[in-house]
Amino acid sequence: MPTDRVTAWGGELQRVHDKLRTALALARAGLDGGDPADAATDLLLFCHGFCAALSGHHRAEDGSLFPELLRARPDLAPVVAKLTQDHNMIEHLIGGLRKAVVASADPEVAHRHLDGIEAVMETHFKYEEKQLGAVLDGMEADFDRTEIFGPIN
Repeated sequence: MPTDRVTAWGGELQRVHDKLRTALALARAGLDGGDPADAATDLLLFCHGFCAALSGHHRAEDGSLFPELLRARPDLAPVVAKLTQDHNMIEHLIGGLRKAVVASADPEVAHRHLDGIEAVMETHFKYEEKQLGAVLDGMEADFDRTEIFGPIN
């Protein structure tokens, strides 16, 4: 398993968050520009791509990054607890979006769910970047970079 010392983990975290913001924007654009005859398929596709990316990012943080962070900085337990709680809330909202998409091909229904996800996601990202950015930049740990931040593009 290749490991690379990431010298700017906080910056890397921001780049991942920016990619997820872009994925959300693309999902919204796809919903608005799709063929009405394919609306149900498009909704499922856009939801699946965005939802999988966001859920995968949070699973990686919960399973790999946060345990390492807590080993290095146990004083950050309240911050990690709030971030984990946010992950659970976002996953609940994603579940609601998935159910709504299966039940309705109406893009407006999906947009309403995406609005809720985006509101919580943005608050979460800003808090995480503020609380952990500098801490992550100074961390002395080796990880499989792709496990935490995804593939290099």
